[in-house]
Formats: sequence, C-alpha cells, structure tokens
Amino acid sequence: MRLILVLFFSSIFLSSFGQEDYSVDDKKAIKYYEVALQSYNMKSLDAALDKLNSAIEREPDFIEAFLLSFEIYIEKGEYGAAEKSLLKALTIDADFFPNGHFFFAELKYKNGDYKTAKVAYEKFLTFRRTNPNMQDEATRKLTNCDFALSAMEDPVPFEPVNLGEGVNSEHSEYFASLTTDDKNIYFTRRLPTNIKNGEQEDFYRSSFNGDWQKAEEVFGINTPLNEGAPFISPDGSLFFFVACADNTGEYGPDRNGYGSCDIFYSTRIGETWSKPNNIGSSINTVHWETQPSFSSDGRTLYFIRGLKLRDGTISKEDIWMSTLDDFGAWSKAVKVSDVINTPQKESSVLIHPDSQTLYFTSNGHPGMGGEDIFLSRKQKDGTWGTPVNLGYPINTYRNENSITVSANGRLAYFASNREGGYGGLDLYSFELAEGYRPMKVSYMEGKVIDKDNGRPLGAHFELIDLETEEVVVESFSNGKDGTFLVSIPEGRDYALNVEHRGYLFYSENFSLAESSSNEPYKKRIELSPIKKGESVVLRNVFYATNSFELNPKSRAELNTLISFLNKNYRLKVEISGHTDNVGSALANKTLSDNRASAVRDYLIKEGIPKERLISKGYGAEKPIAENDTEEGRAQNRRTEFKVLSVE
Repeated sequence: MRLILVLFFSSIFLSSFGQEDYSVDDKKAIKYYEVALQSYNMKSLDAALDKLNSAIEREPDFIEAFLLSFEIYIEKGEYGAAEKSLLKALTIDADFFPNGHFFFAELKYKNGDYKTAKVAYEKFLTFRRTNPNMQDEATRKLTNCDFALSAMEDPVPFEPVNLGEGVNSEHSEYFASLTTDDKNIYFTRRLPTNIKNGEQEDFYRSSFNGDWQKAEEVFGINTPLNEGAPFISPDGSLFFFVACADNTGEYGPDRNGYGSCDIFYSTRIGETWSKPNNIGSSINTVHWETQPSFSSDGRTLYFIRGLKLRDGTISKEDIWMSTLDDFGAWSKAVKVSDVINTPQKESSVLIHPDSQTLYFTSNGHPGMGGEDIFLSRKQKDGTWGTPVNLGYPINTYRNENSITVSANGRLAYFASNREGGYGGLDLYSFELAEGYRPMKVSYMEGKVIDKDNGRPLGAHFELIDLETEEVVVESFSNGKDGTFLVSIPEGRDYALNVEHRGYLFYSENFSLAESSSNEPYKKRIELSPIKKGESVVLRNVFYATNSFELNPKSRAELNTLISFLNKNYRLKVEISGHTDNVGSALANKTLSDNRASAVRDYLIKEGIPKERLISKGYGAEKPIAENDTEEGRAQNRRTEFKVLSVE
C-alpha cells in the first residue's frame, strides 16, 4: 500500500516527543509507551503492541499510543485494526495530528469509501502547516472522489462472461491478445514449476469455433524462463512479447537483452514462429520495457517504459512509441503525449486495429482510485484527445489491468479473480458500451498466388486512405501458404495495392465510407508475372464526370504505379483509357484518349521518362463486362496499363 511510503511523517512526529509533550500524565502509561517505541524501532512489532495495549488500559485517551499502534498495524498489513487505532486518535483530538486525517482518508479511499475519504481529505486541507506533497495528493484524490461518486450514480453496462474451460484453468490466465478476425486469442498462463514455490509464465493460444477450444502452448517462443505480455499483430504475422532477465542476466536460449525487461518479436512461418529477436536499442534500454502493442498500419509500436531504480523497483512508468521506417529500422522511442502520460503511473497500453483509439491504464487521470482503464481518440491533426474513463463498474477502487478490444469493437477482454472462476485469474469478456467503442473495423482474408502456376506468394500489402493518402494498413501475406488477414477501418474509401518482386501489382478499391457490414471480405488475389502483354486495371484512378481531369483521390494509385515503374526501370508501358457504350463512339474515343493522356502526363511530371510511356484511348471497343447493367458499365469505365516490353 502506498500509504506506507508517507508514514515516515508520522514516525518523525512520534519520535520527536519529549515526556513533557505527551497528551497524558500517567507516568506508568508513558513508560509503557516509551518501551513500545523502543521495541518498534527494533522491529519487534508484537512486543510493541503489547506494551501499547498496557499504556492504553491505563490511559484510554493516550493519543500517541493509538498513533503508534496505527503505524504498527500498517506495517503488519492489518489495515482494519490500523483504521480503528487512527480513528480513535482523531476522535480524541482532531487537531492533535493533522496528517492523521490524510492517512485516514487514504485508508477509506483505497477501500472505495469515497464519501468518508472526501470528508477526511477536506479536513486535512484545512490545516496550514502540512507537507506540500501531501496537500497536492489530497487535492488530486478529492477530484477522484468527486468523479467516483458521480460515476457510481451512473454505472455503465457491465456483464462479464467467463471464456470457459478451453481458455481458463486452475492456474492464472491474463494478458490476452486477439487476431483481427477474433478467431484466435493468445494469452499468458502462470504455471507451477519444480523449483520450490516457483512459477513459470508461458504463452498459450485458443481458437474460436462456436466456443473457445482447448488452449495449446505456443511453441517456438516459450522457454524455461518467463515470457509475458503477448501481443499478436492484427494480421497475425508478428508476435511481440516481453522477456525479463533472471538473476544471472539470462533472457532465454539464444536471447540477448539490454537490461531488466526487454521487448522481443517473432515472425510467423506457416504454422510456426521464427526464433525471437530483440527489437533493438531504439526501444529497449537498461530500464524496463513491457506491454507492446503494434498498430495495424504496420508502422508504430506502443509500449510501457519504467525507470529501474537501484533497489530494483520500477518508477515513472509512461507510454512510449517508436515508428518503423521503409528500411525496417525503428526510430528512437519517444513519449506518446503529455495529454495521456501523467506524473503518476501508466501501466498498460493497447492501440486498436482502427489505429485511432488508444486504450490504456493509469492512476494519474480522474478515476475510481488505483489504476483505471481509459481511452483516447486520435484527432484530425494527429494529436491525442483528452482521456475518457471507461466508467464504473468496469473501473473500481481496485487496480484494473489491461484490456483487449475486439476488432469490431463490440467485446472487451480482461482478467479477473472474481468468484465463480476456474482458479486464480481467469479471462472474461464483456460487451463494451457504445460510447467507449473504437471505430468500426472490418477485415479481409484470402490468399495471394502466382496467376500462372498457383504458387503461394509472400506479397506486400498497402491499404491507403484515398482522401488523405495515408497508409492505413501495411502487411505481408504468409510466405508459405500465401494467406493473409488485413484489418480495414470502416468509414473511409481505400486503395488496396498488393505487390511482389517480379510481378505486376494488384489494384482494388474498397468503398467503406457508409459500410456497416460485419461480414469479412474474402479475396483470392492472382499476381501476374511481369511479361509482355500483361495488363493491370488501375481501379483507384478517378476522373470528374465526363471529364479527363484527374480526381485528387487518384494520387495514391498513381504514386504506386510510379514506384512500380521506378523499381522496374526497363519496362515500357501503354496507358489505356476505356469507357462504357453510353454516348457516341467519337465522344467516348476522345474522352478515353484524353484520360489516358492525363495519366501519362502525371507520370512524366513525376519523373518517369516519356520514352517509356505511350497513351491510347479505346473508347468502348474493349469491354470487360456486359454494358447492359450499371455494374457492368462501371467495370468498363477504367484505366489500365499494359507491358509493351521488358527490355
């Protein structure tokens, strides 16, 4: 209990009294007290209590004896008895020891008795000559008392459901992480070891098939040492976790660290995981790094860093972040934001697959006491908004640990040792109230193959916001089987580009600005090897109606084409324009010519040599769908590029 950290004030107070200063006159009672004080200083706590009881029997209003009893009971962890002793001292004389009101408020606050705590904090603040740090703490916790009392009058829906015996066991399960499709949950399980009183933390995975299936150990990552705080990337391709050095400085077989606890990662290879690697010195330090959370755009890692003090304790925990550049290097980590981080403690963090909502745990923002769960939403200017407490009874006077939120935002997962579980900490889910949900996120799953021979390909994905040209998701398909899983935040229009060296890139358009579908998108993507005559439909090149003026939303796709042409600098290509059959043949031919020329001009302006490009309009001559439906006509209105030569 943090209360112990401030009790040295009362120790100074108690030891500073001379006999003439005591609140009572009975010499025998005073003698009992002084012997008790000597025993206390020698850490003979029970002997000290025995003498204090004798002193109080002779002098029932012996304030100093009650105050020393209070401090001894605190050190023994007997908080109920401590509260009774302190309350008795304050009842005898409320002004005798002003700090006592602060300590009494702390006891009540930490047990969720906010009304009583508030009165005691307010009483303490009426005294002028008290410690400034304690005054600041009392003021901060008064704010929390007001918040808690208000929150308890307006509780949020909260009906936790145990995940069942497939996940939970007689041991403790905690720190859950989900894949975007919500079909796999990874978590930490604490198991007994052969070492006396020893425990071992390992990772397990359970898959969902109507209910959660029997969890299996995650092979390739678990070692005889402890691993914790797992995070599976939204696409399921990367596994981040934390390993801490043992008392010999070891992190596990073939693992090296920088000191204390470090973040490691492993890459999926088919159904197994690669040998874990330390994420590096841009993120890991001699201090304490934990709770990794990786954004769905494949660019930003959020984590907790705390300073490791000489005595081994951890202090000043804050949320930090590092970004991954195009060459696979991590930037030097920086603190996220002073809007989120506080002078107190931030102990867990989760970036949702929407890349806009950050869930975290803190005891530095107005809350219920202890550590509460909050969310912050990214603003249009890229900054983080004011944190919002998830409310009561999700948050209580106890410490609430980290939560995981499903991609669709409907369910949240957390660990609890509440009654009715299987033993220790169990994992539970609950439906998250609407106001605390992230942006809606759908997902796309499928496979990337070679168009000619069906061979699986490990291809690179980019999902680009057409409005902002921001890369929202970046990922790779599995190199062994070609499968992929990509999260797609709803409410926007996207360009999806898939590429692999030696192949033409694949272009797709996703219009999710008004989507509310809970169904995933399923795609079989066939990449064509680069060869003469092969073509690609540029599905994200747009024009004003009946015009050849390029819509600004076309830039993302055209820049992808520029990148492709720069990587394949020997190619010569034809840019072709096509229309539906509505209108005259001449008008359609002219429009398609002008549109193809507009694309060619853009490419030349951006540095592609004009000798590598020709443009041609075909009007309605080369349809790829029937023109008797609007859907067919929309497919026929298109821009393509075709490989003319590869030398």
